[in-house]
Amino acid sequence: MSQPATTTSVVNSDRPIFVLIDGHSLAFRSYYAFAKSKKGALRTSTGIPTSICFGFLNSLLQVIELEQPEYLAIAFDLGEPTFRSVADPTYKANRQDTPEDFIPDLKNLQKLLAALNVTIAVSPGYEADDVLGTLANQASQAGYQVKILSGDRDLFQLVSDQEQISILYLDPKLAYSNRSYREFDRAAVVEKLSITPQQVIDYKALCGDKSDNIPGITGIGEKTAIKLLNEYSTLEGIYQNLDQIKGAVKQKIAIGKDNAFHSRYLATIETKTPITVTLEQCQLKGFDYQEVIPLLKQLELKKVIDRIEHLQEKLGGKLKLQQDLVESDREQLSLFTSDESGITINQEIVQQNNILQPSDDSNSASLIQPQIITNPERLEQLITTLKKYTNPAQPVAWDTETTSLEPHHAILVGIGCCWGNQATDIAYIPVGHQEGKQLDCQQVLTALKPILESSEYPKAFQNTKFDRLVLHYQGINLAGVVFDPMLASYLINPETSHNLTDLSERYLVGVVSKTYKDLGIPKGKTIANLSIDTVAEYCGLDAYATYLLVEKIQAELTKFPELHKLLIEVEQPLEIVLAGMEKIGFKIDVPYLQKFSLQLAQDLQELEQKAYQAAGETFNLNSPKQLSEILFEKLGLNRKKSSKTKTGYSTNQAVLEKLQGDHPLIDYILEQRTLSKLKSTYVDALPALVRPDTQRVHTDFNQANTATGRLSSSKPNLQNIPIRTEFSRQIRQAFIPENGWLLVAADYSQIELRILAHLSQEPVLVEAYRSNQDVHSITAQLLFDKQEITSEERRLGKIINFGVIYGMGAQRFARESGFSTAIGKEFIDKYRAKYTKVFAYLERVKQEAIANGFVTTILGRRRYFNFASKSLTNLQGNQPQDINLHELKYNYNDAQLLRAAANSPIQGSSADIIKIAMVKLHQILQQYQARLLLQIHDELVFEVPPQEWQELQFQIKATMENAVSLSVPLLVEINAGKNWMEAK
Repeated sequence: MSQPATTTSVVNSDRPIFVLIDGHSLAFRSYYAFAKSKKGALRTSTGIPTSICFGFLNSLLQVIELEQPEYLAIAFDLGEPTFRSVADPTYKANRQDTPEDFIPDLKNLQKLLAALNVTIAVSPGYEADDVLGTLANQASQAGYQVKILSGDRDLFQLVSDQEQISILYLDPKLAYSNRSYREFDRAAVVEKLSITPQQVIDYKALCGDKSDNIPGITGIGEKTAIKLLNEYSTLEGIYQNLDQIKGAVKQKIAIGKDNAFHSRYLATIETKTPITVTLEQCQLKGFDYQEVIPLLKQLELKKVIDRIEHLQEKLGGKLKLQQDLVESDREQLSLFTSDESGITINQEIVQQNNILQPSDDSNSASLIQPQIITNPERLEQLITTLKKYTNPAQPVAWDTETTSLEPHHAILVGIGCCWGNQATDIAYIPVGHQEGKQLDCQQVLTALKPILESSEYPKAFQNTKFDRLVLHYQGINLAGVVFDPMLASYLINPETSHNLTDLSERYLVGVVSKTYKDLGIPKGKTIANLSIDTVAEYCGLDAYATYLLVEKIQAELTKFPELHKLLIEVEQPLEIVLAGMEKIGFKIDVPYLQKFSLQLAQDLQELEQKAYQAAGETFNLNSPKQLSEILFEKLGLNRKKSSKTKTGYSTNQAVLEKLQGDHPLIDYILEQRTLSKLKSTYVDALPALVRPDTQRVHTDFNQANTATGRLSSSKPNLQNIPIRTEFSRQIRQAFIPENGWLLVAADYSQIELRILAHLSQEPVLVEAYRSNQDVHSITAQLLFDKQEITSEERRLGKIINFGVIYGMGAQRFARESGFSTAIGKEFIDKYRAKYTKVFAYLERVKQEAIANGFVTTILGRRRYFNFASKSLTNLQGNQPQDINLHELKYNYNDAQLLRAAANSPIQGSSADIIKIAMVKLHQILQQYQARLLLQIHDELVFEVPPQEWQELQFQIKATMENAVSLSVPLLVEINAGKNWMEAK
């Protein structure tokens, strides 16, 4: 079909132009445009790869020159699972491994984009397409003409003449022309595809998309899909008129209905993605000439330099040179990182800075006039002022400025505070700047100590734990913190962002906290190298925003008394506990891990040899292509258990698990992958994270990160240490107590099942727990209709008991038990008949999720759910009991959300209970030397002097078991040993 010969905009509009760029698509196209050419990939004379930088920048500069946009943003994928890959693990599983020279090339592109000052937009859990769709939707509604530069036809679904959204489609045939793209409006899409933009997702639902591993309907090709859509318009229209379709096509469509709707779900771009980038932040403000030119010279991209200079001259009025924009510390905050799987985007910079483009906060900055305290007299006056504020409802807001985001390594640079809403009710005390008049740090801390350490003077901090640790290392024992906006926001809605910038934008008008990027910290420098005036404004604005947020968020919390109680009684006291745990750290037996690493290396070599023997030849176990050839061509394993890729058949984890039992090689490959990952993730990584001064690892507990209320941790992530495997026992052996002390592990027994018994009031479960019977044996007795139960039958009872909590169906039960799906269904049906109140409760929670949009834990913690299917959204506001779940039809993703909704009160209540226990135990341990080190799953880990063990084991057990009062007893198993393994 012929291409539209477009040379100017096909959408006539007087609207300002907003260009969006599909970053990863353009990067890969730039790379392969040269990598697959006769001359091969571009490199400098010293061997630095430059294909991406050259191709990407040429396209970027070309679109700026030709379209002359006033606003521009580039969307990138994040290197993490998305809602699509969660819904379907095979989604995009056929993608090739990232080429080695792609990574350094992309890193250099990142530096160039930073110097060019273009906005980068990303969203955790979503793809770049979703970010583009969301920004396009927002920009269109705001009155912009939107043009999306991409080589991905998936984006054609966004095209709308009415909304003035078009696609600048990158055409390989035009790669070396003055315009390397063609603009597609609705008519151009119809001419190109023979379907409308609105039909693109239905088209993919029918014939699939091999590049994304979207299955579609087996046997339905492109021509058939187009014919069907031209006749019946939509996927729903096709199925409504199925009787009119004849022959084999009808049969294929009928059989493939589930696949079709699932495929459409995968192909649909989400246009309401949670993003932190605002449209105003996307305004083109010019590039940093002094930064970008040296980078381009280093990469020997002279033609690009010429184009930049030409563009600067031609569009100087719109792209004015800004030499005062300086690149931030790229070593500390780098957008792009790399690992074995390829390119990812650094979550830390996304969470802390939201975007890579400096926002124009000059209006906010001018609102404040912070007092800069640089002499003893002014300091004394400030102390006198601060002592006047003792009302807990109006706490003084505080903030510390440091040289590092790691409190253990940070050097204090300054302290800020705000005690009112006037521009001058703000002070900044510099103590660690490289230049400028300032007071001695110790003098300042001594003066502030009576206030900071007293509960008489109420305080507010944003992310208190960080400042608490910073002050701890300065000899200050912080007390009197009555409000933390981050924790309060987390309770109000756990799935939104809670950083200060986002909270400011959400709650305050005209006051937006700055980011590190806005400070323009030179490379290799820290905030201590900036002027005192600059940091005073930055810190003062943070303190001012925090002060204003207290009133705003407290007012919102009055609508949710149960959440306010959780904040005051659980989350804020828990912050103190977590800070103490981070400060103490966990001692690691480094020599043991080094020895263990050598053993694993030997085990991996032996596994490789076994794999070679099973395959009948040597090959690269880490090569998907070679493994695919061995499994499906040489050994002839069932290809139906896999999916076709560009290099053969998929050999990902899900495929290998399906193939287990078909050939001995599969077990060797799975074991090799597991051991290899665990070796690199834990055994080899942990020793490198041990701090030399403490000989311990100090994890960072994330208190406002999960939707369920559970804690998470990072650097290192100790929450993900495997449980109940031989490896987990061996890795736990590396965690040891203080010399001569004991390591103690206290673990809630079956806490989620006990919570289920309490919430459902299922008589069988309630009676079993009250009489201390074995619940799994009782379930097995009911399922097998006999009293004497074997260990294998008890195992099946255990599988189904725990599986029900997470929405287990017949297929999953069959997979975990080894039975057929038919027998699995019989067991599930029997269980449902015996435990009627359990299933009635789970259905009731789903009804509440649909009707209210959220579910709650025993203590009132909320988790919100945003359903997509109209059959569910239309029912919001109804009475839960009036909703008939069995009559509803909804998509795959909403089915997953409903399963999560049913589980959330159980999992969230479990999180609440262990948090309450931690807070209570923290108070008890003040009288002992023993220390709480770690919370993981339903377990607490302590280090205890031997002389305190006898007394403390009863106190720990009793405190945990009585954390809350349920209709069934909680049970804690507690043990001690020389290491974590022995304590289990």
